[in-house]
Amino acid sequence: MKALNERAKLLKERKLHQLGELVIAAGADVLAVDVLAGAMLAAAETKDAATVEVWRKRGAAFFQSASRSAVRRNRGDVRRAPAGDGSAQPPFGGTSTN
Repeated sequence: MKALNERAKLLKERKLHQLGELVIAAGADVLAVDVLAGAMLAAAETKDAATVEVWRKRGAAFFQSASRSAVRRNRGDVRRAPAGDGSAQPPFGGTSTN
């Protein structure tokens, strides 16, 4: 039983660490904590399937892009991502005010 509890604790710590890494990788660490929390709460409460699907596709594209970047770095490929890499897009599929 003790081993199971220790394993559960390690998994929880790993998940917490990965969520922190995701916030940083997505560039959301520049947001104020209350803004980030509000955005996550809004996302968690969203029932609109179309909006969630847009977010899902953006997230999948983000992870595919990150995976390709890691592969290029590991191969020693020095090519850079194009300037229009989508990083200026607002979170959660909203409209930009830039």
